[in-house]
Amino acid sequence: MLMRAPKESGSWFWDLDDVVEPGLESALRTAGRMSAVLQEHALLEPDALEWNWFQIGMGGLGIHSRLDLVHRSLDDPELPNNLRACRPAGHPQAEMGGILVLGSGAWFDANGTRHHEPRLVELMVSPDEIGPSAELSVYHDVWGPCDFRGEPHPAIHEANGPRLASALRQLVDLLGAEPEPGEPTYYGRAEGYGLEAPDIIDGRGPDLTDAAWG
Repeated sequence: MLMRAPKESGSWFWDLDDVVEPGLESALRTAGRMSAVLQEHALLEPDALEWNWFQIGMGGLGIHSRLDLVHRSLDDPELPNNLRACRPAGHPQAEMGGILVLGSGAWFDANGTRHHEPRLVELMVSPDEIGPSAELSVYHDVWGPCDFRGEPHPAIHEANGPRLASALRQLVDLLGAEPEPGEPTYYGRAEGYGLEAPDIIDGRGPDLTDAAWG
């Protein structure tokens, strides 16, 4: 069973101001273009969108929405209105927070066997009318040279890490902007187009399973 950390082991953030138009329609177009790249590398097959609602002056409302993409693509022209129609009736001024693109991706074990995993990568786009952005996050250990217990797994890393790096390079070409590494967590941090290599002591990396896991 593939372990998923409770926080990301690496993330990449794109500030898309002056790169794409702000707003919901633009955010969904960006999500569709980025998802197409991730699909090419079998990292994300979108099947749902999730987001929360907030109101200026009140902050987060604690209300979340989910829209399944059943036989639909992210470039469906009706999709923006479908998302807006989910606005909570009791909060007509509510606005959407970041939109999370959910789906499954493929990873390869040490024998080269392909496995499908829900939420292998997560893509979030901002529909903010002021500052458009996008973020890609990973939560599993297949992208780095060691598993979460600190055991080196070079075959798994070689089968998966380069796929992620290739997708990130392609996203840079697509967006015309380099990403910034996200904030480091206990479980890792982004470095370049991969994860920062851990300190190896006596042939092992750090055991990260001593922290609380969700």
